[in-house]
Amino acid sequence: MLDDLTPDRLIALSRFWSAIAGKPVPPDPRMTDQRRQRARHMLRAVDARATGATYRAIAEGLFPHHDVESAAWVGTAIRETTIRLVRDGLKLVRGGYRSLLRRARRDR
Repeated sequence: MLDDLTPDRLIALSRFWSAIAGKPVPPDPRMTDQRRQRARHMLRAVDARATGATYRAIAEGLFPHHDVESAAWVGTAIRETTIRLVRDGLKLVRGGYRSLLRRARRDR
């Protein structure tokens, strides 16, 4: 009954209890803020791609402070980042979302 995932289950149970009790739910300590933000970007990118948006349009939505010039678009790091976000987001949507919470925790 008790295994390596027991600490993960206890954290999930504690967060669930807070939610049903109407208390503020603390952020999940198994995900860093950076991973949480990247997961949000991935899901937004997948949603945009599913509606037919181009990689350039997705990049403009995700990174509004970066100037995406049409002449230099092909070689930009923003383009590569956007393509990776869509690729990795599709993996999450296809069932890889469970891997998010099985990562090493910050307290280790």
